[in-house]
Amino acid sequence: MGDDLGPALDAVGPRLRALRRQRESTLGDLSAATGISVSTLSRLESGSRRPTLELLLPLAKAHGVTLDELVDAPPTGDPRIHLRPVTRHGMTMLPLTRRAGGIQAYKLVIEPGSRPAEPDPQTHEGYEWLYVLNGRLRLVLGEHDLVLKPGEAAEFDTRVPHWFGPADAESVEFLSLFGKQGERAHLRARPTT
Repeated sequence: MGDDLGPALDAVGPRLRALRRQRESTLGDLSAATGISVSTLSRLESGSRRPTLELLLPLAKAHGVTLDELVDAPPTGDPRIHLRPVTRHGMTMLPLTRRAGGIQAYKLVIEPGSRPAEPDPQTHEGYEWLYVLNGRLRLVLGEHDLVLKPGEAAEFDTRVPHWFGPADAESVEFLSLFGKQGERAHLRARPTT
């Protein structure tokens, strides 16, 4: 084992514990998400078990971090953040947050013609906020059929049937904040004085 590898692996346990506590997750929650037994997770966090790649991969995924971040690999000198866009259901989604749990932020781009012409509203658990950057966003929400322009926003419970896409023949770019059911954005009120 290389000179640098031992201390790096020894530091993984406390880092795993800190990540889990930061997410306010239990060992049982993490076990359910990764398929790794509670006893193995406990031994990893305490340092009594050395981590292996087979254990680190699902843990990194569950915590929403890269392997490099999990083992605190030295920086490569490249300051760029490498976000990976995902295309799904006719939308290109660029994640803006990298942590698991809590409110997730995305930039979405929908090209004209990439979504069905007829809205097909769906429901799921969660709460969502949308903010239009460029273009015009058609939002079908329950019985409402709205067009949002740049600078306009909407928020809704995703258990209400909803669908969104370009309002016209132009692409639309917008920000989406998505949280689990019951989670709301923390708004600060300005003092009246």
